[in-house]
Amino acid sequence: MEMFDLSLIWALIIGFGIMMYVLMDGFDLGLGILFPFAPDEDARDVMMNSVAPVWDGNETWLVLGGAGLLAAFPLVYSVFLPALYIGVFLMLAGLVFRGVAFELRFKSRRDRRGRRLWNLAFSGGSAVAAFAQGAVVGTYIQGFETENGVYVGGPFDWLTPFTLLTGIGIMIGYALLGTTWLILKSEGYIQQWAYRLTTPLLLAVLVIFAIISIWTPLVNDVVWERWFGNLHVIWVLPALTLLCMFTVFWASRRGYEVLPFIATLGTFLFTYLGLVVSKWPWIVPPNYTIWDAASAPESQLFLLIGVLFVLPFVLVYTFWSYWVFRGKVRAGEGYH
Repeated sequence: MEMFDLSLIWALIIGFGIMMYVLMDGFDLGLGILFPFAPDEDARDVMMNSVAPVWDGNETWLVLGGAGLLAAFPLVYSVFLPALYIGVFLMLAGLVFRGVAFELRFKSRRDRRGRRLWNLAFSGGSAVAAFAQGAVVGTYIQGFETENGVYVGGPFDWLTPFTLLTGIGIMIGYALLGTTWLILKSEGYIQQWAYRLTTPLLLAVLVIFAIISIWTPLVNDVVWERWFGNLHVIWVLPALTLLCMFTVFWASRRGYEVLPFIATLGTFLFTYLGLVVSKWPWIVPPNYTIWDAASAPESQLFLLIGVLFVLPFVLVYTFWSYWVFRGKVRAGEGYH
């Protein structure tokens, strides 16, 4: 008998990595989605400079989650990649365009045409990546058509009305993260613009959250049983999500700077935990649990040693980068 459940440990590590990615990369994707609506080019400079020092570190968590899945749960890759190939490709292409735009936009200060091009790459890449992430989440909620551990569905099965809604929902949610981040990092007319956008985006998130909450148990029997068989337990998470949403509204209306962003992070956190609790322990729904999809214990243990060594350094680097670049970002100043 194993002293430790390695599959459970890996599930917690990967879940933590995905959660950190959503929370930390969500706001800079949100800024990209908001980019075309910014008041002027100075505001766009401030938006990009506010995340330029940390965006690449934020994506470290995506690498951790993806590499961890491949190493610890290879069955996930054998199903997810054929099922989500187009969606994952769109996400990665969006992230590439956005990453290139970070560097080249600042090198085009005197070239208006070039700057407009990189503005488009940044906003378009952010929007595509965010939508693809939401669609992937929606596909995971729906489940996969498999036989003997092999995906047997079509290449566009991931694109349904439900996944379109989850994709749009993630885009709007990330935009809300972007506005509350900008409230924290900017000042003057840029901050006021972010304040004005926060309430409409929050209402849109609330509406989509309600629709998805009603729709989700209808597309997945396991979620139906989980939700309505544990009313006294599982519904604590949606209640906390709604509390965080109210806090965003209340704090932004009263001019708070830090609390709206923290409450928006809480909204995402409790929604994410609600999804995990709803689907646990199915990692390839509706047929395979984390133990069914796990690699050999020897492989998991070998890789776990390396991850446990690296993870503290990633956490320290993340904290340090945010600490060093704390404070307001002003027009004409920044990372570049």
